[in-house]
Amino acid sequence: MKLVAVAAHSEPPDRAREESIREFARSLARRCGSSVVLLAGGYWGFMKVLVDEALAAGLTAVLLPPVEREDVEFPEGAVVLRTGLSFRLRSVAMVRSSDALVVLGGASGTMQELVTAYAEGRPVFLLLSGLPTDRLAHLAPYLDDRRMAEIRVYSEVEALVRDLCEHLESAGARPSRVG
Repeated sequence: MKLVAVAAHSEPPDRAREESIREFARSLARRCGSSVVLLAGGYWGFMKVLVDEALAAGLTAVLLPPVEREDVEFPEGAVVLRTGLSFRLRSVAMVRSSDALVVLGGASGTMQELVTAYAEGRPVFLLLSGLPTDRLAHLAPYLDDRRMAEIRVYSEVEALVRDLCEHLESAGARPSRVG
């Protein structure tokens, strides 16, 4: 089993971005199958679309909502871990639990998750979205000279999912922990 954290905007997506999120979940289920478990930080905005589509496609979705949003009604079939952690801390727990991070677009919280993944040695798969996270694409493939983890940038969902699934298959054992 491979754990893929998904960082995504907490605002509702427009129609084009919504279809991109749905395509990501369907393609991931098709290419990687049920060996992949999605980790998401909540059930609203982009994440709601992602979780609903992932569950419909037969994937397992694990949600780590922040303590401030633990009262949200979650979908049947999702695994909800009420950690008692705040927004930023639940992001760290989610990323550290993952084998890779997919960024579907967002703002400061999504950027923080990308930086955390990089610092923790988790590969990042960044989908260009027209949102503030695109600003980090020019730093790829590394945020700094320490080269903690590779950041791969994509304009097409299919290419991202293909490379993500290949990475997960070739990774074998869980990544070494940085610390």
